[in-house]
Amino acid sequence: MSKNTKQTSSRIGRLASETLKSSSSSQVAKSLAASALSQRSGDKQTGAKMEDKAARVLASDRYAKETKELAASVLSQANKQR
Repeated sequence: MSKNTKQTSSRIGRLASETLKSSSSSQVAKSLAASALSQRSGDKQTGAKMEDKAARVLASDRYAKETKELAASVLSQANKQR
């Protein structure tokens, strides 16, 4: 199985950090932020459940632009063969 070696950018890392600190951020946004930060360095990649959550966020009109940015980053780090 191939591995995705992409890492979270510093801009998305800052957005993720701000999202986790914010009391007004949704649980979905916070889980995407946590996933993005966990992929900041090292060889971690997005799991299947988080991949599904990120895809649903991107397909929905309910989520803020920042949440969609986090979802896109998380999804870009998913396993290419899945």
